[in-house]
Amino acid sequence: MPDVRLSSPQGKWILLTTVLGSSMALLDSTVVNVALPHIGRDLGADLAALQWTVNAYMVTLAGLILLGGALGDRFGRRRIFVLGVLWFAAASLLCGLAPNAGVLIAARALQGVGGALLTPGSLALIQASFHADDRGRAVGLWSGFGGVGAAVGPFLGGWLVDGAGWRWVFLLNVPLALLCAPIALRHVPESSDERAHTRFDVLGAALCAAALALLTYALIEARTASWAVALSAVAGAVAAVAFVLVERRGKDPMMPLDVFSSRQFTAVNLVTLCVYAAFGGFFFLAALQLQVVVGWSALAAGTALLPTTVLMLLLSARSGELAERLGPRLQLTVGPLLCAAGMVLMLRVGPGASYLADVLPALLVLGLGMVTLVAPLTASVLAAVDTARAGLASGINNAAARAAGLVAVAALPLLTGMGEEAYRSADAFDDAFGPAMLICAGVLVAGSLIAFTTVRRPAPDCPHPECRTHGSVLTPPLEQGAGGTAHER
Repeated sequence: MPDVRLSSPQGKWILLTTVLGSSMALLDSTVVNVALPHIGRDLGADLAALQWTVNAYMVTLAGLILLGGALGDRFGRRRIFVLGVLWFAAASLLCGLAPNAGVLIAARALQGVGGALLTPGSLALIQASFHADDRGRAVGLWSGFGGVGAAVGPFLGGWLVDGAGWRWVFLLNVPLALLCAPIALRHVPESSDERAHTRFDVLGAALCAAALALLTYALIEARTASWAVALSAVAGAVAAVAFVLVERRGKDPMMPLDVFSSRQFTAVNLVTLCVYAAFGGFFFLAALQLQVVVGWSALAAGTALLPTTVLMLLLSARSGELAERLGPRLQLTVGPLLCAAGMVLMLRVGPGASYLADVLPALLVLGLGMVTLVAPLTASVLAAVDTARAGLASGINNAAARAAGLVAVAALPLLTGMGEEAYRSADAFDDAFGPAMLICAGVLVAGSLIAFTTVRRPAPDCPHPECRTHGSVLTPPLEQGAGGTAHER
């Protein structure tokens, strides 16, 4: 049984290293969007390259995150966590030194592999190390400090981009890793799951990542209408079908399909796809809109987006408590509608926009909507499956949110007619931004309708989220299973 107390020196070191590790991934997910215009200008990249700068990371992370947790269970959570931290740092160094867009995109894909190893590992280390009496408080501190890291991300990213340059957005991860890894090796006890399977669904993970990559390529490059695009779309669909067959027939699938026999679980994941597709598209385009069209610096654009994260940090725990009293249906219906209203308000953000009159009201409404829906969304996912599968359900939901975001980043420029050089022209980008916000709003309304018609009040003895405070605007929190790991089967 884990016996480390939070008040002990070792407990504080464990908390520090897990916060540092998770903060690396959270910072990276929030700061890169702010840096995109500068990356494009410096490397002579077109809009497709900027889309891939975001999506190459998301493809490997979404495709491999379930496998990453399983590897930690089998080979040691500390070992895989440290490997992920060092891998992430090495890939970040390559990103920072990239001489062209192609190398940057390849390095971002490698970063995603590291993220898939360290992201589930940080919470798993807390669960496996701390005494049961301190575990809840440790998880709360971990999620709270991680949320602060997510909030600092856009501001820090903007400051670095305007000052030292966009390359330091990636290079910053190197000293963080050099601090994190030795602390983990010295102070974090090794742990594993004796029940973990000896087989790993490598084929399933590869097919999942391949399907995401091929379909993303087809969406990003669809404007060229080439044979390569058509072949990529077909190959992506074939890979997706093959993934489903492997998961259905495999002995140790990373995503056992019988979990979707719960209609509630399937419905909540459909809501997740709608919600996080809209969020992924919004934060990708909003950072560009504020710089390309409104004319703000990277620092001003990054700081402008802070209200959403701050509201999440301040109010997510209370939103979860409200959902426990009222049931999740009301909040999962109202929350997406509030977010949709916030995106409609973003139509006011154009040339000469005022922060107080135009930008801030939209972000406050959006942030309140996110606060309203995220906590009950996670609670509904956990409640829809058996307690022993709660961690697995959370991992699938987290991967679904990431996949939805990368599809939105790939598809929105295509759907709104953005050309390859749109981000270099204020008029061209502004013309496409409005329709993109309306599409995001429409997807959110669809999510609200799904929630209203399908979500039901969970049983009173169902598992509840441990991560009460959440600050990420691009993914729901990862949760562990009761007494086990996030990938226990």
